[in-house]
Amino acid sequence: MKKIEFINRDVKTAKASVFLTLACLFLPFILSAQVTSSIDSTSIKIGEQITFKIQVETDTTNVVVFPEGQTFLPLEVIESYKVDTTKNNDKYNLIKKYGLTQFDSGAYTIPRQKIVIDSKVFYTDSLQVEVKNVIVDTTKQGLYDIKPFITVEKSPSQWWKYVLLTLLILSLIGFLLYWFIWRTKPLSKEEKIAQLPPYDRAKLALQELDESNYLENKELKGYYSELTFIIRKYLDEKVYDHALESTTDELIDRLNLLKDGSQIDLSKDDIKNIETILKRADLVKFAKSAPDIELAKLDRNTIDLEIDQVKDALPEPTEEEKLLNEQYQEELERKKKKKKTIITVAVVLGLLIATFVGFGLKYGFTYVKDTIIGHESKELLEGHWVTSDYGFPPITISTPKVLKRDNPPIPEEVKAQMEMTNFSYGSILDFFSVSVSTAKLKNHEAQEEIDLNQAAESAIKQMEAQGIENILVKHDKFVTPNTAEGLKTYGSANFPVLNADAFYEGEYVLLHFTTQNVIQQITITWRKEDTYAQDIVERIIDSVELTKEASPEKNQDDN
Repeated sequence: MKKIEFINRDVKTAKASVFLTLACLFLPFILSAQVTSSIDSTSIKIGEQITFKIQVETDTTNVVVFPEGQTFLPLEVIESYKVDTTKNNDKYNLIKKYGLTQFDSGAYTIPRQKIVIDSKVFYTDSLQVEVKNVIVDTTKQGLYDIKPFITVEKSPSQWWKYVLLTLLILSLIGFLLYWFIWRTKPLSKEEKIAQLPPYDRAKLALQELDESNYLENKELKGYYSELTFIIRKYLDEKVYDHALESTTDELIDRLNLLKDGSQIDLSKDDIKNIETILKRADLVKFAKSAPDIELAKLDRNTIDLEIDQVKDALPEPTEEEKLLNEQYQEELERKKKKKKTIITVAVVLGLLIATFVGFGLKYGFTYVKDTIIGHESKELLEGHWVTSDYGFPPITISTPKVLKRDNPPIPEEVKAQMEMTNFSYGSILDFFSVSVSTAKLKNHEAQEEIDLNQAAESAIKQMEAQGIENILVKHDKFVTPNTAEGLKTYGSANFPVLNADAFYEGEYVLLHFTTQNVIQQITITWRKEDTYAQDIVERIIDSVELTKEASPEKNQDDN
């Protein structure tokens, strides 16, 4: 009997445990929240607004997520109002309203809407709406043709400012090079004197000596130093090229030797006069001798005369000497021009190198190199971007170029199951590509949710069918700026090279969104080492939005 009692007790305990387990499982669904929905009118005119209201009563600790995006198709969301919240004891009463409309007449069904309350899913009832035509009295209201498409001009470019700035900089550099290097500069007094023949320079030096104050101040040492330098300099240039550094005796010996060799027709008296003045100058400079002022003036006149005698004694230059002198002058001019050219090239190269290094340190040497040489991805990144809507429901996206409609080959069995539109720029064989596709499933129940993971797997298989190998796959949740949720699939792969049995390392991103019986997909591919393409991809992804106000007429079918 005791054993039977224990058995009955265990059975009762087990039943109680099962009951408590079932109660715990179903109690949250019974007690946690209450969801109702309604519309303010079941019949509207085309373009008129109806208000769809969702009311939720739940605990104050629960988090409620209302639907966002194009979840009311075939009706369109005009406005999503803020949630109205009131508190009743320990519960919240939340009211969320949506402004809906439709621009085609007919009977429409607002599909069931999903509300997430503290990780549990609730659905509203589907509601019927009739959209009526607006009757127009054509006898009173004229009809007009549909307005044609208007070409929108691009915003004015600022390229001319950069061209003007470049021309100004080049003009400034050219002016400075001309002014400091190539310009024929006015000669200074010293330069003009240096270009005179030796005889004229000697005569001019004597005139300047006359204008000096040596004799008035009785500075005989300075006077004789200048006087002897004038005759020595003239002899150094025309007779003996070591006259300046030779002693008096050495110079006189050389003059006598040249006279005896008939190389200069100078008399012994002329040589004696020069010797007398040079030795007197040596006494004044080294022995502190002080000759009379009048004697000094006489010595000056004697030197003047002897310069004339030396000139007359020198033989006339032959035609060969004149030709050699002319060639020397031409060679000298060529050397000057060559020197100016070298300086100009060095300055220009220096400026170019300095500019390259400066911009390289600021912006990066690779960026500067690609700016000068050119880079296709960089031109796309910095070019005129286009923001447009593609497909229906529309996806708003910004791209470097307009995506053009294409019709990829679709198997007949796939056509029987879905309708597909595709807009793209480039292909997987290019260095960069982007495409937006929308697939509408024909035999899909509205209440059945589409698995985005399966859609991503199908897209990966399509990539493999196109010859892409070694695909690395990663998944992340993706949320657009207007809070539409989707799936991000990304990774690396080996992409085939056009007309070559080779592959290049690349990366890809797949973005998938779904609403009712529609799958929307964005595909981007690019070369792995292309840093500009990575910036392009980030900008594109950041621009993706699921447009709420768009209608079928905004679809970019003509792109």
